[in-house]
Amino acid sequence: MSRHRARPASRRWNVSPVFVTGELLLTTGVLLGLMVVWQLFWTDIGASREQAGFVTALGEEWDEPLTVDALLQEVEDPANTVNVLSEEQMRTDDAPVPSRAAIAETFATIYVPRWGENYVKPISEGVSRARVLDPKGIGHYPDTELPGQVGNFAIAGHRTTYGKPFTDIQTLKTGDAIVIRTEGVWYVYEVTDSYIVKPNYIQAIRPDPYAPTAAPTKRYLTLTTCHPRYSAAERYIVHAELSYWAAVEDGVPPEIVGSATVQEAS
Repeated sequence: MSRHRARPASRRWNVSPVFVTGELLLTTGVLLGLMVVWQLFWTDIGASREQAGFVTALGEEWDEPLTVDALLQEVEDPANTVNVLSEEQMRTDDAPVPSRAAIAETFATIYVPRWGENYVKPISEGVSRARVLDPKGIGHYPDTELPGQVGNFAIAGHRTTYGKPFTDIQTLKTGDAIVIRTEGVWYVYEVTDSYIVKPNYIQAIRPDPYAPTAAPTKRYLTLTTCHPRYSAAERYIVHAELSYWAAVEDGVPPEIVGSATVQEAS
C-alpha cells in the first residue's frame, strides 16, 4: 500500500499596511540621511578643491603667486624684491578700477585674515548658483560696482555647503580687514557694520547702502550670505569701506602678513 506524504500548506504572509508604511519611511529616512551627508560634507570637499584650483589657475594666468603661503615665502626671502607695503605705498587717492568680467569669469581673490592665515577664495562674476556660487564659491552682483570704485562692490557666498566661503561671517568685527586682489592691485577694506535682514531687503547692495536714493560718495564692500546656518530665512550682511589701495608690485599688505596673529586673537 503506497503512502502519500501530505504536502505542507502554503505559507501566507500577512503584511499589514502599517508594516509597509514603516519600511518605506525607514528607507526614505536612510536616503534622506545620505543626501544630507552628501550635501553638507561631500559638496564641501569637492567645492573647496575646485575653488583652490580656480585660485591656482588665476595665479598662473597672472604669473604671480596668490596663496598666502606663497606670498609669505616671498616676504621672508631676503633675496626676493617683494616686501610688506609701507605707509607711503598705501594710497588713498582714486583707485584704479578693473574691467568688468564676463559672467562666470574669475577676476579677483579675497583674503580675510580673521578667517585664518591661509584663507583665500576666488571671486567670479555673477550670482547664479549653477554657474558661480556652487562651483566657484563667491560671486559678484553684476549690477553693483567693481573693486575700488565709488559705490558698492557687493558679493555673495554660501554659508553652508559647496565650500561655504562665508561660514564664519558672524565672527567679523568692526575694524577687521578684508583684502581684495585683482590683476596688479590690492584693495584693503575695513569692516564697518553688520546686520541681519529679510531676503527681499535689496538696499544692502545699493550704491549707498545707507542712503538708497543718494549718489554714493564712499567706496563700499558688501558681503551677503544666508542666515542662520542651514537656512535661507534671512540674510547676514557685512559692510566695509575702502581703507587704501596699493600696487601689487610694491609689496604685500601687512594685514595679510599679520593674519596669523589676527586669527589667534579671535
